Amino acid sequence: MALLPDITAFYDAGDEYGRLISGRTTGTIELVRTRELLRAHLPPLPASVLDVGGGPGVHARWLADSGYQVLVVDPVEKHVRQARRQGLAAVVGDARQLDQADLSFDAVLMLGPLYHLPEGAGRARAWREAHRVVKPGGLVAAAALNRYAKLMDLDSPHALDIAATGLRVRLNGPTTYYHDPSELCAEAGQAGLGDLAVYGLHGPAYEALRAEERRTGKKNLGAQALRTALAAARFADGRPELVVSSLHLLAVVRRPRTS
Repeated sequence: MALLPDITAFYDAGDEYGRLISGRTTGTIELVRTRELLRAHLPPLPASVLDVGGGPGVHARWLADSGYQVLVVDPVEKHVRQARRQGLAAVVGDARQLDQADLSFDAVLMLGPLYHLPEGAGRARAWREAHRVVKPGGLVAAAALNRYAKLMDLDSPHALDIAATGLRVRLNGPTTYYHDPSELCAEAGQAGLGDLAVYGLHGPAYEALRAEERRTGKKNLGAQALRTALAAARFADGRPELVVSSLHLLAVVRRPRTS
């Protein structure tokens, strides 16, 4: 089972580790929000975490330093080597067909796979695999891209197509799938997971910040811009009507204890 060739080529040629820790205001918001939401929902220590599609291990390193037992699974061999160089346990694998045993982890993260599985059947398999390996009562946290947020990106000529279909095929990047937020609930439910909550990682200010980064050429817009954007993202938590304003979403769901 393989990824689409353009996805593999994109990550082989790129610097995913550098992107995630670049210091850009927009990237810092994603990093801070992901960590604070995981901190709020992950089981207490000691606990085991399977980081599926964990890339070069940016999130896994933070979790391991916090005391969690973490295994990174990623389909890109370059990412697995980078994660291992950080001292992390990491193996090559695919979200749709995991090698890990049933009921073997307290939490499963999918912070990247859903972006690059354009077929519904592939995403369904990834959700079912997460359900299979997580323990009863355990957490599954999955990131997704929100198709409707692209309508606020005035520099995107494909925003209407993305909003209508969820699919973007780019000449200079990987095939990317954008969810309708309601799809996340349906996909998790079909896999046997329940009690889902969806958060906006970026929040309502993201596209304005990204436009300002492009306009000024600055990657860091300063502490005040970061504080304001983070406050807006946190304000949107618990307000479903504001979820569609965030490009990145985080779905938090648990495997029922009786399943």
